[in-house]
Amino acid sequence: MNSLLTPLLLLPLVLSSSLPRPPVPHVPTLLPHRPTPLGRSRFSARARLDLTTRCNASCFHDGRRSADQLDFETLYWDGSRTLTAVDVRGEGEDHARPRRRRVRRQIYGADGRFNIQGDNFLLDYPFSAAVRISTGCTGVLVSRWHVLTAAHCVHDGKDYVKGARKLRVGFLIPPSINGTRADPPLKKKPLVRWMRVRRTRVPKGWIQGPQDVSMDFDYALLELRSPHRRPFMRLAVAPSLDDLAGRRIHFSGFDSDRPGELVYRFCPVEQESSDLIYQHCDARPGASGSGVYGRVWDNSLERWERKVIGIFSGHQWLEIDGENKDYNVAVRITPLKFAQICYWVHGNRLDCSQD
Repeated sequence: MNSLLTPLLLLPLVLSSSLPRPPVPHVPTLLPHRPTPLGRSRFSARARLDLTTRCNASCFHDGRRSADQLDFETLYWDGSRTLTAVDVRGEGEDHARPRRRRVRRQIYGADGRFNIQGDNFLLDYPFSAAVRISTGCTGVLVSRWHVLTAAHCVHDGKDYVKGARKLRVGFLIPPSINGTRADPPLKKKPLVRWMRVRRTRVPKGWIQGPQDVSMDFDYALLELRSPHRRPFMRLAVAPSLDDLAGRRIHFSGFDSDRPGELVYRFCPVEQESSDLIYQHCDARPGASGSGVYGRVWDNSLERWERKVIGIFSGHQWLEIDGENKDYNVAVRITPLKFAQICYWVHGNRLDCSQD
């Protein structure tokens, strides 16, 4: 691994030490109704490793949400499905007000990704929280039982992908654990230990069709059949750019052009809307579903912590004020999305508050 990576990982901590503590966002309460049984999925969709959309000024500034977009569908391991309608109490402001900024565009040609190699890094937090999804994407551990990923990795907006029938989550095993002393050190490669998924949850905002809401609801939660033993990352409502330490985001994923390797990258946020984070972090197909994290203030611990504030989705062409720019895009975890994902994880609304 590049020797420059260690000081780069420490840089956000130095930058964040002098930042004022941002206000704690209000998290609304989700009130779920009794689930309604649905027909079995056909699993007819094809998995997409690279999602590309287009957006103009109207969708960039549109923060309005209909109530049923937070309803969610649950896919069980046997192929059965249910739809759960929800009510929202104390919704208030759903997002931090975005700030338009003009910044100098980063060059895509210079690859800023780092391969994560060696036991000291593969098993260290936060790299150990990155997992593979059997459909070809990436996910991030957010509890002992749950993995957050992109919705398009399991559902195309109309139906579940073929691989979702027997969905699995893969944990990268370092060479020293899966190899023998007789193996040549340079030829050892990490292996993957797979675990089955018990149920998958996708917001109805995505199922209504990604062409209607762009990438705004491109997230899904997977529940494993048995708990894992690795450290997991906590979730947080995505702060505004000015409240993000170093104004940087980070994520690790399994990019398709580097098979069998975990790839880490970081970069500054360049634009933000009510639901999306725009940046030029280098990424390739397969990185979709990676947990995007930054350093945010934790009131309970009284310190800055790495937390997942978004899910890497894909690529978007953004046309505003006559300018057509391309960005890599992550879905923001807004207060409403935080409440929904937290409910999926805990199964009750009492444990779902922002710190």
